[in-house]
Amino acid sequence: MKNHIQPGTTLTLAAPYAVASGEGVLVGALFGIAVASAAGGEPVEVCLVGVFDLTKTGSQAWSAGDKIYWDNTAREATKTATGNTLIGAAVTAVDNSAGETVGRVRLNGTVT
Repeated sequence: MKNHIQPGTTLTLAAPYAVASGEGVLVGALFGIAVASAAGGEPVEVCLVGVFDLTKTGSQAWSAGDKIYWDNTAREATKTATGNTLIGAAVTAVDNSAGETVGRVRLNGTVT
């Protein structure tokens, strides 16, 4: 196809804030995981699809298949929809203990 540009699984975006490798990045309707660290405003390669372990809201139980949202203020994944952005679905269950602060998420590629 002469109009195909790239697969689109990763994109180079302007970092909306300082990010470290492996942290979530939300730019408009695109959410992904920073491949490397970048200062705010600098270009950063962002992976838009795949399964990632993300920092999550503590004391929140997840079940496989739960919709997962991005809290851009706290910069963590959560099941709380209100005021947050849908990014994908939980892949594994996580219990609701305060120490459970990592959840496995399959990213959607774009947010809705």
